[in-house]
Amino acid sequence: MNHAAQAHVRSEPIHMNGMPDIAGGREFLTFRLGAEEYGIDILKVQEIRGYDTVTQIANAPDFIKGVTNLRGIIVPIIDLRLKFKLGRADYDQFTVVIILNLSDRVVGIVVDSVSDVLSLTSDHIRPAPEFGSAVDTRYVTGIGALDSRMLILVDIERLMAGADMGLVDAMIE
Repeated sequence: MNHAAQAHVRSEPIHMNGMPDIAGGREFLTFRLGAEEYGIDILKVQEIRGYDTVTQIANAPDFIKGVTNLRGIIVPIIDLRLKFKLGRADYDQFTVVIILNLSDRVVGIVVDSVSDVLSLTSDHIRPAPEFGSAVDTRYVTGIGALDSRMLILVDIERLMAGADMGLVDAMIE
């Protein structure tokens, strides 16, 4: 964990996309996909596991790797590198599955590696850039900027509720 990054925590609460405030900021689990660093709300994370073989589902999109049995619960596994069109994913000893608890549904996402947990205040979070229709930023809640680090902050629940995923019931907006 990057303790130097946590030293920048401030005391004012922040409001972002209706997510709950945490005194001193919000905590994000950071992970890598290729050269980019992403962050998701730590409150959505159930556990982190090493990548293991999955049971493939016929006719599923390439980013849906399959399902796995997690203590009696069948969990769909999504490869975010493929979902975000970041190229072929190589699975190695650093590849991990982040198990998420989203709207009472358990889903796993495959990422290249997990970095740490960062606390960000509103001073550290910038609005998501607008690219018009060229880039789909519906799932990007903002950009976290802390010292020289930049995190793409992802609304993982909104991503999993997308029409092409359908893994979480659509959110009421």
